[in-house]
Amino acid sequence: MISKNITKQPKAIVSVQITVPWTDLQAKYSETLNKLAADVELPGFRKGAAPMEMVEPKITQQVTQELLKLVMPQALIEALKDTNIVPIDYPKYEVVSFQKGTDLNFKATVTERPGVKVGSYKALKVSRPNTKQVTEEEVNKVIDDLFKRFKARQTALPQNNVQAGVQTTQNNPNGSLQFQQTAAPQPAANVNEPNDEFAKQVGAQSLEDLKLKIKQDLEAEAKYNNELDYEEAILQEVEKMTQVEIPDILIQDELNRMLVSLQRRVADMGLLMDDYLRGQNKTVESLKQEWHAQAEKNVRMELGLSEIAKAEGVNISDEELQAEIDKIQDNRVKMQFESQEPRMHLRHALRQTKTLNLLKTLVG
Repeated sequence: MISKNITKQPKAIVSVQITVPWTDLQAKYSETLNKLAADVELPGFRKGAAPMEMVEPKITQQVTQELLKLVMPQALIEALKDTNIVPIDYPKYEVVSFQKGTDLNFKATVTERPGVKVGSYKALKVSRPNTKQVTEEEVNKVIDDLFKRFKARQTALPQNNVQAGVQTTQNNPNGSLQFQQTAAPQPAANVNEPNDEFAKQVGAQSLEDLKLKIKQDLEAEAKYNNELDYEEAILQEVEKMTQVEIPDILIQDELNRMLVSLQRRVADMGLLMDDYLRGQNKTVESLKQEWHAQAEKNVRMELGLSEIAKAEGVNISDEELQAEIDKIQDNRVKMQFESQEPRMHLRHALRQTKTLNLLKTLVG
């Protein structure tokens, strides 16, 4: 039976000193030795047929390494079995002393899930920001931009084959307007300024109808952004009332997530990350230093929201998870969720969203 000594350190670091008696190791050592000896070839002997007293000195180090890789994780699991310590990273092992015939003494260092305390979240008072009002000037600007694009396309495309069209996408969070190419039996009329004829060419019934559609899109976008601002205000309050000593590994994970997000945005702009960094006179490390405070806030908010989910019993059922996966149109993306890890991350994200929606019903 192992003996252990557990010491908790700042920032959720846990040091575990463990001793495993040789009597518990002897059988595993012999098994490992025999397994590795079967592949050893010595001059004058067939593979695996050399006497053990000749083979063992040559593979002692390899046997010890294989044994430790097997034994130390098992011993750590046993050491933590009756505790409330839940590791959130891979353990780091350090062998203090061991050789054949003696007890194994080693130290394992892990980061545990930190203790989180959230203040009176049910008493939160967060005012919803005023929704931005859409002005006639903003509608006219979209009309002017749309007309310029229409004229450019009308000039570039053969008039007897294609006319320009427009599609409003109210389900699109940014409410953008996009041209479509549709076959046209007749050439488009020569339009020199936005009018009813232009509006018909881009899919509206009249110029007033087009203005109404654009205004509705801009209002939908403003409403969407207002909701994002409201949710962000709630999350900021959750972060402020969350008390936790954040482990360094969680901050590093968040910094890496922020870096991946930037890399995607840079790629969407058609740039290479190295070129972008040179243009900004930055390095990856300098960016992480700049982001450190924000990363810490992000982690604190995430932990606070998770603690509220725990307190309120918020969970995502298997049916809810599968329903979300079924919404995915791209089969290649959907196939990724056949693995457990992506499903676990999606379940967590859905749980956080569900908790935020709950908070929106509680705050006032």
